[in-house]
Amino acid sequence: MSNNGFQESVKSLLGIDLSKAQLAALKIYEEELLEWNERISLTAIRDEEGVRTKHFLDSLTVLLAWDRKAPPARLIDIGTGAGFPGLVLKLIWPETQITLVESVQKKADFCRHVVGRLGLSKVDVLTQRAEVVGQDPDHRHGYDLAVARAVARMPILMEYLLPLVHRNGLVMAMKGESAPAETHAAANAIKVLGGQLNKLVQVELPGVVEERFIVVVKKIARTPEEYPRRTGVPTKNPLL
Repeated sequence: MSNNGFQESVKSLLGIDLSKAQLAALKIYEEELLEWNERISLTAIRDEEGVRTKHFLDSLTVLLAWDRKAPPARLIDIGTGAGFPGLVLKLIWPETQITLVESVQKKADFCRHVVGRLGLSKVDVLTQRAEVVGQDPDHRHGYDLAVARAVARMPILMEYLLPLVHRNGLVMAMKGESAPAETHAAANAIKVLGGQLNKLVQVELPGVVEERFIVVVKKIARTPEEYPRRTGVPTKNPLL
């Protein structure tokens, strides 16, 4: 996919035109990702077209699910990996305070490198586990939007995300074809953690046959203090 093809895909899918500065920043991001991937395994996708479609465009589909007039003031991305979707969204929402959470040091280091390379401000990168961040008063109940892409099954993911947003905030889980079934299985966990299912947004990426969904959950009540539980417990003993 050429730069023009990428621009056209963004316009067709999202109804927005990326500026020359945004396209230039994404090009630098792409080059850095491909270069680092030769030395350090950051993502399984190692070609330009894959990066543009399955990382950049996929990250931007969060815009399809965000239906509020103003961008979020504070956004947190759990398990961001090489910065997806958080760093891509930063280029669209430059005034948003972005927190990237990535427990794998080499991936967090890459995110910090890209932040510096692009000269971005109001971006924090935390090399921590989601359970620790969720109990930290600096982050708990502090965000308008919490996102995660391909991190964990829905009951686990909800325990990571819902403690981080304030009442009326949103969490978004970017999932594959299992999203409807996973969401059904997570119904009780969502309720216990103070959430309410808002909608499932189906996403179709050009040239990608796999179904994609964004599960949107609204925070309607304060998360009980015992959640998230200590590191590793949500994975070993998910809320049912």
